Amino acid sequence: MVFDRDDVIFQVVINQEEQYSIWPDYKAIPAGWRAAGKSGLKKDCLEFIEQNWTDMRPLSLRQKMDQDKVVA
Repeated sequence: MVFDRDDVIFQVVINQEEQYSIWPDYKAIPAGWRAAGKSGLKKDCLEFIEQNWTDMRPLSLRQKMDQDKVVA
């Protein structure tokens, strides 16, 4: 399986909820995802995700929690 390989070039993708993943560079990005501006070997892409995806909560949850703070 391509995701188990370390010699494939991947790109980092992000969805509307600001959740990150990797996707093989040679395949079209699935609907609902967009390129996050990083491509390379799997380990490099995963390192990029670890450095940039610092809040694992989906965007909609973060926004809801921020709204609840303002109301309270």
